[in-house]
Amino acid sequence: MFKDLMKNLEEKMGKTIHNLDAELATLKAGRANPTMLDRIEVEYYGSMVPISQVGNVSTPEPRILMITPWEKSALKAIEKAINMSDLNLNPNNDGSVIRLIIPELTEETRKNLVKVVHKKGEEAKIAIRSIRRDTIEKIKGMKKEVSEDEIKKGEEDVQKKVDDYIKKVDIILLAKEKEIMTV
Repeated sequence: MFKDLMKNLEEKMGKTIHNLDAELATLKAGRANPTMLDRIEVEYYGSMVPISQVGNVSTPEPRILMITPWEKSALKAIEKAINMSDLNLNPNNDGSVIRLIIPELTEETRKNLVKVVHKKGEEAKIAIRSIRRDTIEKIKGMKKEVSEDEIKKGEEDVQKKVDDYIKKVDIILLAKEKEIMTV
């Protein structure tokens, strides 16, 4: 009876975890990571497209991102998009590729980044709890079709799934915090 509700619950919470992973991947952690550039869009032939669609993004060294555009004419647009972004990185354009040097993080910057990580984690937990609330309301709305015991069992199953996903969020946050704080 509750199979479709549980499947929907898992899908939504899975998307929440995926979104958290994606958001945390874009944070600068003192290491070059191509996903840092995922949010940056470049004006290319009149439309806004992600950097990954105008060139190849690679990490030749642990603290360097290198963008090799498919067309040299895109260099200026890529450079402009990076300068306008919130990454605070200075692109080094040598005429054929753009290099971004990721600076070492100071202790204070690391602590601030950890705060941002925890804030994003709390947002994910709130989203998961909201999904739980909606699902439990749907279960309670089935009082005419199912018994009280089945409703109780459904609510318990939902809570178990929610607890599992909250643990996943905590594990992701601990891993990201360790990554940021490791010098």
